[in-house]
Amino acid sequence: MNTKKGLKLKNGRMTRNAEKELRAKDIRPSYQRKRILEYLWETKSHPTADDIYQKLHPEIPTLSRTTVYNTLRLFEKHNIIQSVVIESNEMRFDGDVSTHGHFKCLDCQKVLDIPVKDKFKFDLKDSIVMETHIYFRGICPACRKERI
Repeated sequence: MNTKKGLKLKNGRMTRNAEKELRAKDIRPSYQRKRILEYLWETKSHPTADDIYQKLHPEIPTLSRTTVYNTLRLFEKHNIIQSVVIESNEMRFDGDVSTHGHFKCLDCQKVLDIPVKDKFKFDLKDSIVMETHIYFRGICPACRKERI
């Protein structure tokens, strides 16, 4: 049962509809594109392109790494997902494009979402801000407990 643009009711809860979101951006909703987008919505692990490929390839044997990379670039171009680059040698992807920060644990390597409680205030004069990235690196609470 469809209710709002891009949303559908599933088990009594609102869920996102990948096909509608892709069509709204004039992107052909192939099965591979829909599954990549759904996977990014389902996971909070901020996977790399290779993580996405490894997870979906058993389900979609025709999926190639090139398709994953091209799809991620297309989605990012249309602001459907965002890339997360905390380390210069590693790009991860996030299906949540709302304003929030990221924290990378230096021990377990997990990347966690960090809510933004207050708006940052910067004097940018007459500049137009196109992107904002908020990244932190350190030790997550779970790894901190292990150190004690």
